[in-house]
Amino acid sequence: MSAARTEEENHVTDVASDTPSTGEAPVRGVQTLSMAKAINAGLREALRADEKVLLMGEDIGPLGGVFRVTEGLSAEFGDKRILDTPLAESAIVGTAIGLAMRGYRPVIEIQFDGFIFPAFDQITTQLARQTVRHDGSLSMPVVIRVPYGGHIGSIEHHQESPEAYFAHTPGLRVVSPSNPHDAYWMIQEAIRSDDPVLFFEPKSRYWPKGPVDLDHAGLPLHASRVMRQGTDVTVVGHGAMIATLLQAADIAAGEGRSIEVVDLRSLSPIDYGPLLESVHRTGRLVVAQEAYGNVSVGSEIAATVAERAFYSLEAPVLRVSGFDTPFPPAALETEYLPSPDRVLEAVDRALAY
Repeated sequence: MSAARTEEENHVTDVASDTPSTGEAPVRGVQTLSMAKAINAGLREALRADEKVLLMGEDIGPLGGVFRVTEGLSAEFGDKRILDTPLAESAIVGTAIGLAMRGYRPVIEIQFDGFIFPAFDQITTQLARQTVRHDGSLSMPVVIRVPYGGHIGSIEHHQESPEAYFAHTPGLRVVSPSNPHDAYWMIQEAIRSDDPVLFFEPKSRYWPKGPVDLDHAGLPLHASRVMRQGTDVTVVGHGAMIATLLQAADIAAGEGRSIEVVDLRSLSPIDYGPLLESVHRTGRLVVAQEAYGNVSVGSEIAATVAERAFYSLEAPVLRVSGFDTPFPPAALETEYLPSPDRVLEAVDRALAY
């Protein structure tokens, strides 16, 4: 089986080892879990519910993956359902496509976001098109788990935000949870989907803990949600950005400004209902993301809101994003990634109109 690729990955593995294994399925009710443990628990539920579900990826077996998200699953379900693979992302996706054609529901892990590009052809020209090619008679129940984003001080190809490439591709569903509760339920819904799902996991949120209601999902897979109510400005984002937006809203509240925070949760399709309702109330919108700003998910949201809520807007839709450069060395990531201060600067500009 493959060894860790870099010293940085060894460092990340050491940090991730602080996330304990879930062991047996947790008791029901509301539990406090990290996102890593919540996804682990969700995968365990899916594996128990359907024998056609299997997991594939680099080092996901006995090791439990670089971030220990699959820890303990190999011991419980065996190496016929938790498969360690070679370092060959294109082959992993291609194999998953074949398995889906034979009735299985493969869940594959791309070890780090930047490693997804060797599989780009398989995902966008094969996986995304199979159902249409077969006139709907063939489903593609493949889930691709992608740890993504910054904030962990990693090296090149380990802190990318490539979600827009896949949200742009017809035939793919793209989602990203921002908290442990959503992660637990969304991974199970993604696995039940008959369409391929890109499941982007904000790696910087793997360790913070939060409440997970193991009995009540709350929202369907592709629904967006108002995370915090406000009256002056709407801010919207996904994944790790939600924590940043909530921090910005807390700071703004202390300064007498009221910010409403909307979590997209799904990037393809996007549930615009709660977002448009929020903009109708506040009259202003700031879109925030870690990814590049040019031709991005944020660009699409800004254009759509301008089209569908034009007469409610009292200011232009403003965007806050990573800069249009390759992700910088770790020492510069705090300058590159959107911060609460950058979000609040955009809020101030929106309110100045």
